[in-house]
Amino acid sequence: MTCHVPLRGGRFALSLALAAVLLAGCTGAADEPGTTERGASASAAPDSVDGTDAEPSDGPTKTPDPDPARLPRTRAAALDLIDRVIADPDSFGPGVVRRSPYESGPDTWPVLGEDCVWQQRKPGHSVLATLTRSFEVPAAAGKGPVRLGAVVTVHRTRQDAAWEMAESIEGTMRCPTQQLREGELIGSMVAAALFGGEATQTNSEDALSEVGEYRSSELGGPHHYAWQQAQTLQFTVAVTGKGAKGRTEKEIDDLVVQAQAAMLVRLESAVEKQS
Repeated sequence: MTCHVPLRGGRFALSLALAAVLLAGCTGAADEPGTTERGASASAAPDSVDGTDAEPSDGPTKTPDPDPARLPRTRAAALDLIDRVIADPDSFGPGVVRRSPYESGPDTWPVLGEDCVWQQRKPGHSVLATLTRSFEVPAAAGKGPVRLGAVVTVHRTRQDAAWEMAESIEGTMRCPTQQLREGELIGSMVAAALFGGEATQTNSEDALSEVGEYRSSELGGPHHYAWQQAQTLQFTVAVTGKGAKGRTEKEIDDLVVQAQAAMLVRLESAVEKQS
């Protein structure tokens, strides 16, 4: 697997240079609402001049054939689409339940600060709407609870969504250890990116994934940590999985992959042209 940075256009050149350092070694490598930690960037994207990309990507892409009338242009339309796309407990498979509180507030946007601590801020101008949901696989005999999160964000333009993807990778390079909230840390992360059409990446334009170690004052650690984010058109969808005692890496990865795939299928159905 070859790692790429999913960037489009000259204004992303700095992010490309920085992210290349992070990704140089990844060839061959594979919550509570409002704090799905990898859903946002450290800074807002510059306002787009229009809804087109500055330059096309050199890599292969896979994009749904959207019906322009089905692409949200207002906050109300974006919230309606999110409600149809975002994961529910069944998206992960059997045994997953809602956590409480279940959903983030409408104006919650997680941002990785300069101190490598995740903070909650108001969404930037590029965001039409975003929503985070939290889930859990309850503790069982000899096994701790698995904490899961899903987020869908609707940006104003495809450029804005690509900027979010670039900033996600850049944040990992800048902060190899991150504080999710009080008593929770992730670290030792390895990141990878695939353009649409590469390897098995066939259901989005760009996809990012990270694995690392999760430590919690409540659950101990280190435990397996997995995060995936994908971008198609003006949309990003992401899933987070945090392991616990007795839980295997495969168990966490499978939960994340299944929910991510379910959201991407729903997204394509929500925006594609209808015959």
